[in-house]
Amino acid sequence: MSLTYLDAIREAQHDALARDPRVFIYGQDIGKFGGAFKATKRLAEEFPGRVLDAPISEDAMVGVAIGAAIEGARPIVEMQFADFSSVGFNQIVNQAATHFWRTNVPCPIVIRLPSGGTAGSGPFHSQSMESIYAHYPGLIILTPATVEDAYHMLLAAVGCTDPVIFCEHKFLYYHLKADALPDETLPLGKARIARPGRHATVVAYSAMVHESIRAAEELAKDGYQIEVVDLRSVKPIDTDTILASVARTGRLLCVGESFPWGGVTAEVIARVTTEGFHLLDAPPQRLNSKDTPIPYHPNLWKAHRPTSPAIVNELRRLLKY
Repeated sequence: MSLTYLDAIREAQHDALARDPRVFIYGQDIGKFGGAFKATKRLAEEFPGRVLDAPISEDAMVGVAIGAAIEGARPIVEMQFADFSSVGFNQIVNQAATHFWRTNVPCPIVIRLPSGGTAGSGPFHSQSMESIYAHYPGLIILTPATVEDAYHMLLAAVGCTDPVIFCEHKFLYYHLKADALPDETLPLGKARIARPGRHATVVAYSAMVHESIRAAEELAKDGYQIEVVDLRSVKPIDTDTILASVARTGRLLCVGESFPWGGVTAEVIARVTTEGFHLLDAPPQRLNSKDTPIPYHPNLWKAHRPTSPAIVNELRRLLKY
């Protein structure tokens, strides 16, 4: 039986609860209702008193989790949408991120952010917040792009002593499936070569990995071999794997669904130009969503975010340089 990306997240939470009595889950409507996307479906019945409904206050949710974590618990906080985490921003960046550095007491919380766009979701339910949180020291930012990583990286996040922002992409919840979950995976902070190549490197993460692979498959019809690097983790970021790929290909395109200004793609290009300028045969490029609020209409949304045809066009320009 195949597992979806959402199944993997639910299974990881189940296993975390089963293995460690310190783990509990806290969020809005996650108990009997099972959460906005059913990521905690049936967990409240199996683990009574450990899958807890929260008030409609993201600020309070994160505050409770921080208090529990510094007293020895391992809380998982579910935000209904990544966008809503901004209500708890103070608690996340001023309390959780800094706590260990102020007190020498760890703050091991996981905050799950259903991220990215889906057709018709509009500006309040489609944002990608990873670049914002990556700006702050003390936070780990994970962006799994596969079913396997959704499972293993969430379990690893629960075991981490640092606060973790777990950016799971809503578009992948039902669109992505796997036949089984492997026993082992790459460690946190290690990127993955999702597709090998030699003519150009695409660095992507989350749902954009799959758009990039489709673009690479299209260009393969013309004889181009495009290497796709799946970051997996935005912070820490695996600069060594990125540089090694650029050394093989000489060309770099960074793709992200978040807004372009000050994003992950800009950070990747900054690192490559600073540490690997001599490896480049062409100016590095980036492709992000448009620098506007995210539109409701499905056709406008498709034009707003990077898609495989847009990635193909950018790569063709890069390859011709």
